[in-house]
Amino acid sequence: MPKYRLDPNPQRVAYGTAVGILLLDARVPFVPGDVGNHSTYNFPVVYRVVEGLFTKRIIEGDPAMAEPIIRAAQELEKEGVAGITADCGYMARFQKQVASSVNIPVFLSSWMQVPFISRILPRQKKVAAIVADSRFIRKEILENAGIDSSIPLVIGGMETKPAFASAILKEEGVLDTDLVEAEVIEVACDLLNRNPDVGAIFLECSCLPPYSAAVQRALGLPVFDFISMINFVYSSLAKKPYIGTIY
Repeated sequence: MPKYRLDPNPQRVAYGTAVGILLLDARVPFVPGDVGNHSTYNFPVVYRVVEGLFTKRIIEGDPAMAEPIIRAAQELEKEGVAGITADCGYMARFQKQVASSVNIPVFLSSWMQVPFISRILPRQKKVAAIVADSRFIRKEILENAGIDSSIPLVIGGMETKPAFASAILKEEGVLDTDLVEAEVIEVACDLLNRNPDVGAIFLECSCLPPYSAAVQRALGLPVFDFISMINFVYSSLAKKPYIGTIY
């Protein structure tokens, strides 16, 4: 058996957790498939709430939140995680600042997948992004995620959908997953009807992965979400040996 050494960092009290997740200071039911639900993953994760990081503040881009986000990320690093993500695509605003403040990989925003998605599609195909609130998708968010004008992108928002808006944006305490699923499919179908050259669907919000399978059934297209990104990065942080046979 290999020998293992004690981590000299006294703040490390546990081992084996590769991914740390920064959470908004929000009151939303996190159903299976949501970034904020432990049962979503086949591996352990550790959560850290960023005090005061309310949904409205992150969506509208309050620059005062940079310091508490950085502090929470540094605390996760000290606890021994191998990489840090978050539970809101709008966290792309702080990607560069947080990445510069720690010594481990940082992948705060689901938006960071879009350049990859675009490049695996045929040249003429667009990426359709479904976001929590399309009114606040600023150039800064996209640029911080590596998205520029060369990437064909169309965006649809969930802000006008009553079940989603009441549960996620207004945090009224009740999440009707059947209604939200129907709303997400409606937005996806509308994007595809208006843009028949869409080649893939991207779900920005951390609350939307529970509906990815339903969107794929409805449209028959590749669907990417926050969990696809977290799973991908985790696979690089915790490689497993291959076990099999050769004849």
